[in-house]
Amino acid sequence: MDCSLPAPSDWIAGSIESAFPRDDYRAHALLIAEEEAVLDHLRSILVRESCRVSSYRNATDAFLELRGGLRPDIALIDSRMKGDNGTPALAWFRQIRPTVPAVALSCSYDPRYVVEAIAMGAADVIVPPFDRWELASSMKRCLEMPLARNKAQMREIPLTPTTSFVVCSDHMRAITAQCDLMAATDLPVLILGESGTGKEILAHYIHKKSACSSAPFLKVNCAAMPADLLESELLGYEPGAFTGAIKSKPGKFELCDHGTIFLDEIGEMPPTLQAKLLQVLQDGTFSRLGGRTTIKVNVRVIAATNIDIRAAIAERRFREDLYYRINGFSFSLPPLRKRKEEIPVLVRYFIQRMGEKYARKPVNMPAALLNACMQYDWPGNLRELENFVKRYLVLGDDQAMMAELIPERASSTAPRIAEVSGDTPAGGLKKLMSNVKGETEARVINAVLQKNQWKRKKTAAELRISYKALLYKMKQYEIFAPLGESPVE
Repeated sequence: MDCSLPAPSDWIAGSIESAFPRDDYRAHALLIAEEEAVLDHLRSILVRESCRVSSYRNATDAFLELRGGLRPDIALIDSRMKGDNGTPALAWFRQIRPTVPAVALSCSYDPRYVVEAIAMGAADVIVPPFDRWELASSMKRCLEMPLARNKAQMREIPLTPTTSFVVCSDHMRAITAQCDLMAATDLPVLILGESGTGKEILAHYIHKKSACSSAPFLKVNCAAMPADLLESELLGYEPGAFTGAIKSKPGKFELCDHGTIFLDEIGEMPPTLQAKLLQVLQDGTFSRLGGRTTIKVNVRVIAATNIDIRAAIAERRFREDLYYRINGFSFSLPPLRKRKEEIPVLVRYFIQRMGEKYARKPVNMPAALLNACMQYDWPGNLRELENFVKRYLVLGDDQAMMAELIPERASSTAPRIAEVSGDTPAGGLKKLMSNVKGETEARVINAVLQKNQWKRKKTAAELRISYKALLYKMKQYEIFAPLGESPVE
């Protein structure tokens, strides 16, 4: 590692050990670097910071000690150093001590090195001159990670006055740590995940952590408009470019110069526009529609999609060269059903945040309803959960909300499905079952209302739901009394 180091200085202790609950605990740091000067410099910092240090110039010697029982609290490893079998030392360490945070030592903040370090499991990356404050703060963040996991803390990161990034699981904490590293680079980022998993929130978080956080963050939904309109939206146009273009208009790329553009649902972008987007990403230049001059911009691109992008490439619906251009680094957001430990925390967060908006005091969701939330798959992910909590705050009816999550078997008064064809249902099985549930519920409510001569309170009591829930469902399913009949309380 060819690194220039600062002149020795009078280091002051007392930054790293505060990450531990006991004042008498001395963090044990493992150093692995080839250059003796680097080892001496880092060792002097860590000793002054009241750390115990085990340092090695040879990766094989370090790993023999690790296999023999050496258990450091944190490791600082040359990101380019390799072991005897050619395996990068950082990746080798992560295999032996997967729960111990590792900081990659790099001679350059070249995005390629950052991506490599993240892929090998680095919790952070630091570069020369290995400033004491940078090293101490990096180590403290890494050392606090296990404590935060043990305490199951929720971390809320405000992005806008109305939007926050909520982190409350190990998986999302790992993604957040990776975002912190990627934000310092200008690499394009691709975010994959189902609809409603929080792709736009993650994109906004990366922008806020980047050096261009004070510049614009603009979103373009690539699936919301036809190709011609989308092209003019992205690139802008000059007067006369098409019918109705009476004056020039800058596009989103131009407006977002030195900022971040978020291309949502890029997998749905029309193929005719993908080639033009590729050119913009390659050299940062383009021309407005109908224009003759070339415009050059410096824009960070974050793209997102909920489709299987590799399948789209195989089916020639998405350009392979564009995929590699936007995929400088990719994040895959797991669906809510694969991180159900977040549900209780998110429910409390949504109730607290939206309680004031709906004039409801913060309440604790009953254990039975919360357990039903844990059992439900949430195909709409975070967006569906948020809307569920909104309805809960508005209706205040536990039984009605429970019925949404655990549909009861249709009663004997409900009509049976007489016939099912062998054709694949539009929207898939989940959509079909949702439609069947809604139709059945509407028919049962309508039948009981008719039997009770449209007496709504009596009907609500018989159906064992609140009066407010019945009114909500009547409006939802458009259930109206026939001519000559008047609904009564």
